[in-house]
Amino acid sequence: MRVVILDDGYDHYDAEREVLAPLGAEVAMRPCGHSRGAVRQAIADADAALVRESPVDEAAFAAAPRLRGLVRYGVGVDNIDLAAATARRIPVCNVPDYGVEEVSDHALALLLAVARRIREADARVRAGAWGASRTRPVFRIAGGTLGLIGLGRIGSAFLRKARALGFARILIADPGLSAAPEGCELADPLTIAAAADAISLHAPATPATRHVVGHDFLALTKANAVLVNTSRGALVDEAALAQALAADRLLGAGLDVFDTEPLPMDSPLRNLPGVVLTDHVAWYSEAAIADLQRKAAEEIARLLTGAAPLHQVNRWT
Repeated sequence: MRVVILDDGYDHYDAEREVLAPLGAEVAMRPCGHSRGAVRQAIADADAALVRESPVDEAAFAAAPRLRGLVRYGVGVDNIDLAAATARRIPVCNVPDYGVEEVSDHALALLLAVARRIREADARVRAGAWGASRTRPVFRIAGGTLGLIGLGRIGSAFLRKARALGFARILIADPGLSAAPEGCELADPLTIAAAADAISLHAPATPATRHVVGHDFLALTKANAVLVNTSRGALVDEAALAQALAADRLLGAGLDVFDTEPLPMDSPLRNLPGVVLTDHVAWYSEAAIADLQRKAAEEIARLLTGAAPLHQVNRWT
């Protein structure tokens, strides 16, 4: 059996080889560099594949007659043609239960950095200035309203940590919830936009969530509101957000994910005060990488041995 890794980027692949060696599976590294053609060639003789960011389309599945399953290193499967895989009854799996603590930590860090204007204070000190700047206000977090859009694993972890900040009210928008967690209220996104002092996004990228933070949403936000996005760039209309920030319709934003990555050099978000940007690293820690690689390999092992995968994202009848 041959398991191909379609993208490189980790320091080593010892965990994958350790997990799959008892099955007699060869692990072949075949970096594809986001090339659809390279993916088709790399996957052609594979029994299973591990993929990070390169696109796996219908042509790739058609070129891989032996393929028994594919596992995405991570949570999102935007780069995989799920309909094509489902039509061929090829399971596609992800690893949704790694990096939960890291991403929720990062979201909280971005919220605090923006709300407390850490970036601006750091720049003042480095420039030789001293003392609080009162040209742009800082608002108290305790007693305010928190709004969450999405309450999966990461959203739930963020909620657990954010409660310690002393929010008086917590609103949650998630169509999968029939009841709100204790001490929280269910709400729609526009209600959250109008009421929340801090808004954190934790929803998947779907047609329903694309640009959920857009012109209509941002027209309602408070002038002291902080927006945080560590989920998917597609949830935010970046042009609309830049306009709202420039017009002081919200206090600031902490963003780890973007519609186009890397963030284009001409993005207006780069030059706006009150914006803290990170480069899609919310998931990262050494422990998270180790968990991700091992869990992805264990899912491949289940696919190859006929065991039920833990996290299959496509289904058929």
